[in-house]
Amino acid sequence: MTERLVRFQHPEKTLGYLGGVDDERLAALYNLDLGSYRVLRDGFAERARAAARDLLDDGEFAARVDKLPFEPGQRIVAIGESTTDDLLSWFEILRHLLALRRPADDITCVNLAVSGHTSTQALTLLPAVAHHAPDWILCMLGGNDAQRLGPASGANIQHPGPAAGTGQRSGPPAGPTLVSLTETDRNLAALRDLAAHRTGARWVWLTPTLADEPRVAAYPHFRRAGLTWSNEDLTAIGDLLRQRPEPTVDTQAITDPDRHLDDGLHLSLTGQSAVAATLVDTLTT
Repeated sequence: MTERLVRFQHPEKTLGYLGGVDDERLAALYNLDLGSYRVLRDGFAERARAAARDLLDDGEFAARVDKLPFEPGQRIVAIGESTTDDLLSWFEILRHLLALRRPADDITCVNLAVSGHTSTQALTLLPAVAHHAPDWILCMLGGNDAQRLGPASGANIQHPGPAAGTGQRSGPPAGPTLVSLTETDRNLAALRDLAAHRTGARWVWLTPTLADEPRVAAYPHFRRAGLTWSNEDLTAIGDLLRQRPEPTVDTQAITDPDRHLDDGLHLSLTGQSAVAATLVDTLTT
């Protein structure tokens, strides 16, 4: 559990008003000594770097990284939730892809994603985004908006639609989503418009990834809290983004059976690598 917390929860991003949270304080929050905390954190960084090296072993893929539209000296900011805040995230892999393949370009990657954030909460990040003066903003939100405050109802049924390849899905989920689809649409449009006004950065969307619904339904922490996710809800958010005029990376087309962790929601390193590869392919096609 401690390893999972270090991977996904980064309080230094939300406690800046305390004047900075150094490694020693962070280690204490995780109930670790400083050395153990740094070993864990550095281990995640090396795993993300290794994933980038594995992708670059494909010569054609490496050539596409060379063609990414990021120019020397530019700054890329990511907005999102746990899929991006993850120390093994697609964005961290992108950071290493650029550092390994294009070190002379000195491209800066700033990860402002916060685990658990909805699109409503992400609106509060606009001052921080503007502070970093990005040239590019990569935004992956909506996964938490689609969280349903109630367990799935009905019997398990086979579902050949968006969740194909993830096994059985539950019946229609009970309870409302944390953020309605209408509000998600409003929030995402506001984020894009306000960020464009404040920064002039180029914008790229990433759809929220689909879930493995049987794993989500069986995960004890979600069951205890009465939470669930439906691929129908996640696909609806993806549809909103696919209709936007800005480039959209469709992560919902990724069908690797090993893409999830045991909770069925968060991505494995395999899944994160697939998202990073899809981003590169989308931006160079």
